[in-house]
Amino acid sequence: MTQPSESAAPFSRIGQTSSLLEVDITTTDTAPLMVDRGFTWLVRTLAVSVVFVLFWMVGVILNAARPALQEYGLAFLWSQDWDIGGLTFGALPYVYGTLVTSVMAIGLAVPIGLAVALLTSENFLPRWIRFPLAFLVELIAAIPSVIIGLWGIFVLIPFLDPVQFWLFDHLSWIPLFSTPPYGPGLFVAGVVLAIMILPTIAAISRDVLLALPKEQRTASRSLGATQWETIFRITLPTASPGILGAITLALGRALGETMAVTMVIGNSPVISASLLNLGYTIPAVLANEFGEALDPLHIASLMYLALILFVLTLLVNIAATLIVQRFGRQSHPLL
Repeated sequence: MTQPSESAAPFSRIGQTSSLLEVDITTTDTAPLMVDRGFTWLVRTLAVSVVFVLFWMVGVILNAARPALQEYGLAFLWSQDWDIGGLTFGALPYVYGTLVTSVMAIGLAVPIGLAVALLTSENFLPRWIRFPLAFLVELIAAIPSVIIGLWGIFVLIPFLDPVQFWLFDHLSWIPLFSTPPYGPGLFVAGVVLAIMILPTIAAISRDVLLALPKEQRTASRSLGATQWETIFRITLPTASPGILGAITLALGRALGETMAVTMVIGNSPVISASLLNLGYTIPAVLANEFGEALDPLHIASLMYLALILFVLTLLVNIAATLIVQRFGRQSHPLL
């Protein structure tokens, strides 16, 4: 009997190996399949429950705000009256204060937050300085808002008083600084909000910048671009969707912040073009008056304000999602 040749030996070993790796796909053991299906349904249930809770919250707020909706309608949005004794309510001063302080906070926090993100993600500083600096900035987010409010009363307001008086003395011809400062006010509230949302912008932007491929920076520098040209023409445009997401989260935090703003804004429902004047926000009036509201129309008006705040936050998130998608397509045209 002839023996298999040495050249046929590898093929015989391959045949033996393939027989050992054979898998019976017709097996009737359905336990793994049932686990997969159960996990899939669990995930679907959790996703649907989140949407259900969202609509449930909207339904509860709408039901509680119904008396004010029937009484005032959309005129509630541009009415400036808020008289608890006369049961006359309007939302415009609170909407104005919320938007002004949030926009001011974003205007202050975005450039500083991006500067911190660049400083802690690029090689401007040694590594042993970059990481502790980033940690200290992120640590601000762990401070309770009431502590920041107390710090604003006892430290920030006295510190900013000379600045506010200087602005009034020298730039009072500008409507933004046309009223004498009271100490607390829109300006101080905007600064406090900027400090509170700074860690969100800085931390997320830094993570986005660190996630970018190093090859992009290397390729840009190898073509003769300076470090700043690389940052402004390559790094920031590529990271813009993530940075816009960070700004959106920060704006949502600014719109809904309550305690710190309540303690430093002055809580006066007036509308003034001057940032040095007193103001009021929707979260602040909800915190101050909801616990003592007795009349059903007063309670309904406060819930109407809560509904307006909810809609504002929702619109901000929708707009940000659309902007991020648009910038994402521009940064990655093949997607």
